[in-house]
Amino acid sequence: MRFIGTASIRFFSFSQAIRPSIRTTTRFTRKLSLPTISSSSVRNYQSQSSSGRYNNHFDFEQQFNKMTTETTSAAAVDSYKLQQPPKRPFSGGGGGNKNRKPAKRGRKVKPAGDGSPEEVLQFDVQELIAKFAAATEGEETKEKKEEQLPEQGSIVELEVVELSSTGDGLATLKGAESKHIYAVPFSVPGDVVKAKVYRHNLDKGYSTADFIGVVTPSEIRDDKRIQCKYFGTCSGCQFQMLDYAEQLKRKREIVVKAFRNFSELESGKVPEVLETIGSPLQYEYRTKLTPHFDGPPGNMRRGPKKPWTEVPPVGFTPKSSRQVLDIEDCPIATDAVRKGLRDERERLKKEFGKYTKGATILLRESTERVKKPLPEGFVPPEGVVTAEEEKWVDYKTCVTDNNAQSTEYIDDFVFTNPAGSFFQNNNSILPPFTEYIRQHVLPPAEEGKKPIKNLIDAYSGSGLFTITQSALFPGGSIGIDIADKSIAYARKNAGLNGLKEEQCRFIAADAPELFKSVEVYDPDETVVILDPPRKGCDSSFLRQLLKFAPRRVVYVSCNVHTQARDVGVLVRGEVEGTMVDEEDRKKVKYEIESIRGFDFFPQTGHVEGVAVLNRVDE
Repeated sequence: MRFIGTASIRFFSFSQAIRPSIRTTTRFTRKLSLPTISSSSVRNYQSQSSSGRYNNHFDFEQQFNKMTTETTSAAAVDSYKLQQPPKRPFSGGGGGNKNRKPAKRGRKVKPAGDGSPEEVLQFDVQELIAKFAAATEGEETKEKKEEQLPEQGSIVELEVVELSSTGDGLATLKGAESKHIYAVPFSVPGDVVKAKVYRHNLDKGYSTADFIGVVTPSEIRDDKRIQCKYFGTCSGCQFQMLDYAEQLKRKREIVVKAFRNFSELESGKVPEVLETIGSPLQYEYRTKLTPHFDGPPGNMRRGPKKPWTEVPPVGFTPKSSRQVLDIEDCPIATDAVRKGLRDERERLKKEFGKYTKGATILLRESTERVKKPLPEGFVPPEGVVTAEEEKWVDYKTCVTDNNAQSTEYIDDFVFTNPAGSFFQNNNSILPPFTEYIRQHVLPPAEEGKKPIKNLIDAYSGSGLFTITQSALFPGGSIGIDIADKSIAYARKNAGLNGLKEEQCRFIAADAPELFKSVEVYDPDETVVILDPPRKGCDSSFLRQLLKFAPRRVVYVSCNVHTQARDVGVLVRGEVEGTMVDEEDRKKVKYEIESIRGFDFFPQTGHVEGVAVLNRVDE
């Protein structure tokens, strides 16, 4: 993952294990027309869809794949695949012998429900195919002509009909009867765009195309809004052409689709998704960037290596190539980080001859806060970006050493971290975000129920929630993480914020025994905050959580698709279809109180999610 956190979908490797029904029944041929679907099947889809039975995509898949199955043999599809050109040749990196045979390595198969961009896109494609099929219900049946798809490499005009949750447009060929779907980046519904066909993914029901330009803009598109000269090539941003209110609307729909496709819950168990909370800054917000450059061409993997003889391109991987796109400036980064990028580029102009390999450059903002009135004789550091507030002055610099310490402020809270470690990259949204958690972490008071006293912050990292929410919990807040280094910094941060150990403490624990250290806590008096990595929670953790059975859970996620999957597990009270053994307890289940997105990364297709759940007490 580079730059902004939204993975490129250019090289699709959609797992054949995503769902057995997708792997074994959905067939397409090179001469493709919309699969023949019976009228009764379409009517069944329409009625079931409107009734909510197929509101989640997993319930619908089996029936839908029966509708779209063709009689094409597996051998025919395999024969077509043999005709496909290889992926784009790797032209960057440290060079090497192009004639050397690649090592034999098995491709790692991603599990179903992993929330990868490939899986997310596949759901969106299938839903669009279903809509096309339903729209033709009642029309006079005509003999369908087989249509030759455009040759790979062809320039075509595409009409964009929907926006996928990956941030790419889903389009059809302009003027063609076929409803074959093309995924094309940097496009929005209503656009007519010129694109270059890259690959026909016939076994998945769509093709991919590289964006060339806009032929006719959509009503919601205004390219005057674009503030980056690399937009349309760099893979970092997808939405700069959209009004910000429209971006927030689209991100809410991403959350809606995530719970529809990944939670496996009936529609009645998923409340209406609330409006997405926007970022105070839509540009100049990102406090960390990691541009990179490749190694000199021609170097072998083994043996002596030659250094660069010229300044290499420094930047990010573009959408349609593996060669580094040289980036001189990034307008979504803060002023301090942008200055850091300029400084590092100047340094590389002098030192490029020292590098025989490629490298990634860390650019992390760090803040020194000085309260007013400024001390007599105070001299600010050189080369800093100054931000003056009513009560203090912030002096911002850019750290490039992964092991150096960086400092950030959230309201009056201060956090230190190793510069190369994870911390939220949009400081401007953290005050309203942590305030939202503060307002929703406690349940409404109920007669006959114990008051909440304790907070458990799982995946606590350096203590963001443990510290900012600690004042609400008389029994104390405890942060748990498997990384000793994170726990060390979390304890340091608690001290910097004047919190005593009985009020805020941290422990390192192995994942299989995460909750053993808090067995003394009464679950009826406890809230758990979850903030896992993009892959979400694993089965072991969810089993522990259901066994501990806290009264309230606040699930924060940077991947709303895996969040929806895990929330579905908590609502059903089952992990991988098996009920958790609760001895004398009844089966533990949760209900969803609210779901809401937060826009941590404006101009991109990424959205963070917050889901609040309450234990169901029968």
